[in-house]
Amino acid sequence: MVEDRSKKEQFGLSFSLLCLTCVLCCLHTVQGYVGNKSAVFPLQLLGFDVDPINSVQFSNHTGYPKFRGQVLNGNQLWDLIEGLEENELLHYTHLLTGYIGSVSFLNTVLQVVDKLRSVNPDLIYVCDPVLGDEGKLYVPQDLVSVYQEKVVPVASMLTPNQFEVELLTGLRITSEQDGLKACNTLHSAGPRKVIITSALIEDKLLLIGSYKRTEEQPPEQFKIEIPKIPAYFTGTGDLTTALLLGWSNKYPDNLEKAAELAVSSLQALLRKTVEDYKRAGFDPSSSSLEIRLIQSQDEIRNPQVTCNAVKYK
Repeated sequence: MVEDRSKKEQFGLSFSLLCLTCVLCCLHTVQGYVGNKSAVFPLQLLGFDVDPINSVQFSNHTGYPKFRGQVLNGNQLWDLIEGLEENELLHYTHLLTGYIGSVSFLNTVLQVVDKLRSVNPDLIYVCDPVLGDEGKLYVPQDLVSVYQEKVVPVASMLTPNQFEVELLTGLRITSEQDGLKACNTLHSAGPRKVIITSALIEDKLLLIGSYKRTEEQPPEQFKIEIPKIPAYFTGTGDLTTALLLGWSNKYPDNLEKAAELAVSSLQALLRKTVEDYKRAGFDPSSSSLEIRLIQSQDEIRNPQVTCNAVKYK
């Protein structure tokens, strides 16, 4: 029996080292698709074994009139990490973080980054700095400086929205050139890949991407115009970052291609969501829509590119 268990342990360890493994720290809802619920399934479809940590666990997202649940603190997060370490289960290829609601928890996340990189120096840390949107801050103001000073320098890829980029850089984005300048500012702080996932500029909704192949070379930069859909959805930010992570892993040296696939996949999923609501006799413009994630497996796994990247010169 001892020999059999040893073989299983050896097999389990070698298996985990061969797989794409992602530890994902974000909020979780029992009902609906936001946070981990939006990110885990797409990453699994794109080839990752995902170990989710629920930084927050709520009954439903906060857009509803009421919600209940629990918030994980930094000590509880570290307890989970120590449990993994004690069993030699800390070899991860990727770390993805989303909504984090306190400075203490964010500081513990930084300790987690250091710990994971001590095991795998090639760990890719993808950070979605969920701070707010459309001029509204979702988190305590103190978190902004922690992201600026500590998180941005250790991230491999950042996926902020327009408001979050402005908070992180102190730059106002009213033009495409402003967006590119903000990307350069973030590059100079650390991450080689920066994607502004949504920026409303001159009535156009844009994704602006920028990546550096080496420290010495200037960044390659591009934009994708995102078709506007007349509806409001929940969970799209978390889903977008998961898709960008998944496809950028498949195309590590071609961020334009990864972003095209991610945006096209998201657009197909959102159109399916609207169509489903209409078939049910519901007006999609009347309230926020829960995305049809499970029903959109084909659109996630094999998207048809409908949104093309245009390189900046």
